[in-house]
Amino acid sequence: MLYPQTSSTRMVFDLSGFWDFKIENNSEKINPSVKLANSIPMAVPASYNNQIIDQQMRNHDGYFWYETTFNISALQKSQRNVMRFGSATHQATVYINGKEVAHHVGGFTPFEFDIDDYIQVGENDLKVRLCNLLSNKTLPVGETVKLKSGNYQTTGNFDFYNYAGIHRPVKIYTTSNQAHINNICVKYTTDLQTTIVTPEIDIDGQYQSVSMEILDQAGNSIQTSKYNRHEKPSSLTIADTHLWNVDHSYMYQLKVQVYDTDDQLIDDYTQKFGVRTVEIKNCQVLINKKPIYLKGFGRHEDFPVIGKGMNRAVINRDHQTLKWIGANAFRTSHYPYSEEEMQLADEDGLLVIDEVPAVGLYSDFQSAMAGGATQVNTWKNMETMSAHKQVIRETITRDQNHPSVIMWSVANEAATQQDGAHEYFEEITDYTRKLDWQHLPLISPKILVSTPDVDQVTDLFDVIGLNRYYGWYVDFNDLEKAQNDLYQELQTWHKLYPDKPVIFTEFGADTIAGMHSIYDEPYSEEYQLDYYKAMFSVFDQLDYVAGELLWSFTDFSTPAGLIRVNGNHKGIFTYDREPKRIAFMLQDRWKQLS
Repeated sequence: MLYPQTSSTRMVFDLSGFWDFKIENNSEKINPSVKLANSIPMAVPASYNNQIIDQQMRNHDGYFWYETTFNISALQKSQRNVMRFGSATHQATVYINGKEVAHHVGGFTPFEFDIDDYIQVGENDLKVRLCNLLSNKTLPVGETVKLKSGNYQTTGNFDFYNYAGIHRPVKIYTTSNQAHINNICVKYTTDLQTTIVTPEIDIDGQYQSVSMEILDQAGNSIQTSKYNRHEKPSSLTIADTHLWNVDHSYMYQLKVQVYDTDDQLIDDYTQKFGVRTVEIKNCQVLINKKPIYLKGFGRHEDFPVIGKGMNRAVINRDHQTLKWIGANAFRTSHYPYSEEEMQLADEDGLLVIDEVPAVGLYSDFQSAMAGGATQVNTWKNMETMSAHKQVIRETITRDQNHPSVIMWSVANEAATQQDGAHEYFEEITDYTRKLDWQHLPLISPKILVSTPDVDQVTDLFDVIGLNRYYGWYVDFNDLEKAQNDLYQELQTWHKLYPDKPVIFTEFGADTIAGMHSIYDEPYSEEYQLDYYKAMFSVFDQLDYVAGELLWSFTDFSTPAGLIRVNGNHKGIFTYDREPKRIAFMLQDRWKQLS
């Protein structure tokens, strides 16, 4: 799926702004043909939750509506019109002028649809009915019950706030009615000197020929090729290739133009891409045949007021902060991030572990963590396979041209120690590898109780991803024991899988900014500092540890809980991006590691 782009043949209209918003009560039947009554203004894109003062509305579980209007000119009506949502969380049904146009399940990937049969010249009404309910069929996973009052109550099987709304831009773009480019996949092979580019271009409609041109980063033409409709596209060559890397984020462009029988231009689109190789060898991550140590964070799309809403200023500030501290990587925990963020990661030379929202794949989670004897088998209870494959397909299709993406994370903290896990993830990993022409490494961060003696899926993955909290959830306030236990576990993993690198995908300790203690008490900035020093001392002894992604980049919002006072405080930075004491130690460490 192509990101909307203005060109000589395409127009893009952004519907961002204030929309009307209304919570759907169970006793109320809302007619999509009638203007919403008693609505309130709501900014788009953004989560709706933190724009609202009323607590009951903020924490509403169920259905809610957005409405806006847009105008179509006679010129625009003569073109093909497509409406595109960057995301809508978690399910969306779209109505134009009272008629249902589209339905999409999944809150973190884009979807689009033709609207020509539903629009008119002049003003048009657009409504979206959204749903934030979760179940054992959805990703992320949750549980929904219907109360005696008729209201719903949803509990997410994960430790972050279940924001909802239209989180990413809604746009209308136009193409020719005659023919249009649906998708461009820039496939290539490279020996790190010469690169052979063999694009796959999906075109619908009637056309005669297609022109392909590769441009360098400055816009200079490198090579052009043209083929007729019934011919196989020829390859293009880049000699003396500028390789994409963290210290040299060089981006090429592939310009595609579609012509009719009179050699008149029908459609054109320019796709950026970078050339790099990724492989796992000798317990190392290799970028362009050279080992690289991943330094960075797990993160969340979460910022005051806007929640998970896409905001370019926030994205830019976060990336600048990552570069300031010396990070070179992040994981899109626990869902695909916005396309705008991925584009900037390409430009900034940041490595991305691209994660789908397969979080919460663990039935009876609390009982399991407490060591309960009676646990529900996750893989007999979950019905997520269809949703899981859908979001993997949508994520790879969306992100396959991003050189910043170096791994696919197909799940986070699943019950991989339970019977049935291997069968489930064998199907998932096989499916992912069939879709990905690059065959990027696969990872699935392991929950603490999925230890080497019981885990059943490590053979299916290229990298061992560990979420470990020795010194916090385990061995609390005993860093010496935490070091020993961590070291012993790592040695066991390495003995069982001597060719697989280990990347720490989560480790951390809750820390209240401004809390200090001469005794280094837990929750103090001093304890956080000692905690990370202890963990790093173990990592630095082991050459098969290939990366450290701390949990987390910033403090973030969670549902209220006994150990969640105003959110999760494991951030190296506060919720509003101010550094805690540990940030300066990390900056020194990562400069030395580079």
